[in-house]
Amino acid sequence: MYVRTTEVRGDPSKIDDGLRLVREEIYPAVTDMDGCIGMSLLVDRQTGRCVATTAWQSEDAMRASADAVRPLRDRAEEALGGSGSDVHQWEVAVVHRDHAAPDGACARLTWLSGDRSMVDHAVDLYRMVVLPQIQEMDGFCSASLMVDREAGRVVGTAAFETREALEATRDAAARIRTGIIRELGATANAEEMEIAFAHLHVPEMV
Repeated sequence: MYVRTTEVRGDPSKIDDGLRLVREEIYPAVTDMDGCIGMSLLVDRQTGRCVATTAWQSEDAMRASADAVRPLRDRAEEALGGSGSDVHQWEVAVVHRDHAAPDGACARLTWLSGDRSMVDHAVDLYRMVVLPQIQEMDGFCSASLMVDREAGRVVGTAAFETREALEATRDAAARIRTGIIRELGATANAEEMEIAFAHLHVPEMV
């Protein structure tokens, strides 16, 4: 499984306009493409930052869709009041879902960068160390890990039922992150976002 993420810094006042476009036009169009199995949208209503993710059955399907999704991306950027986007392609390494994220759910994204040789170790640590801890946290919904082996980049996402549940896990997540950074010799940053649209449909991969 592979995913493409599109990061947009938009106008906070236009988040709902962008979300409406995603629901009514972009999601139906992109999921009608060969090999696409879903889409999600995370938003930060204070900064206007948005992360849209589309999931694909294979790397070939993801790459073949590049030209077709470009005009959809342009429309979304315009609706969100953005002036550009950062696009990345990832391999899905781990997915664990306890239950679907309800309305009002939020997620913590942890971005790690390091040497390309650290990626496999990062996947092992996520499976053996990180996931067992976060899935025991109150309000946990699901978790995933995506990797870019060539760039030496990893992003983990943990979804929680409410913003309150997410915030209550902040200190524990920071302690876990500190240990992983030390073990991998990587740099990291984390951000917390609202799950505005959740139809990614990536199967369990642990």
